[in-house]
Amino acid sequence: MENRPSNPSESLWRRKLSAADRAELRGQPELELEAQLTDALASLAEAPVPSNFTARVLAAIELEDVQAARSQGRTWNWHWLWPRVAVAAAVLIFAGISIQRYEENSHRLALVKNVAMVAAAQPLPSMDALENLDAIQRMSQSAHADGQLLADLQ
Repeated sequence: MENRPSNPSESLWRRKLSAADRAELRGQPELELEAQLTDALASLAEAPVPSNFTARVLAAIELEDVQAARSQGRTWNWHWLWPRVAVAAAVLIFAGISIQRYEENSHRLALVKNVAMVAAAQPLPSMDALENLDAIQRMSQSAHADGQLLADLQ
């Protein structure tokens, strides 16, 4: 069984085309162009390659890998930092709101204590004073000058 590539373009690169094969390609312009390119590349002279070519290519690839690893170490990787910043911000916001609520409650408690202290310091009015409340309120009103009395005195 012959090992034939599944890609028609690849089969053009691997073998020389016969006249019958070229006749089949005339209906397919892409493959015909590929065959012409393969023929043009085959007519070029082979370039001399040094004996250590493979070793040099592998060394260059390894050098690129090492440089890529070093450059990744120098740059900040922000992907791991964003979730931590978000959690820290949430904790700070929660702590700030908790402190604010605590201070509001402590101010309310201080106000309640002050009101209780003032209420306890002043004695309650007696029942007699509450019965004569109307008379007491009239006494606190400012006295208006009686115009008729003043006219009679003059």
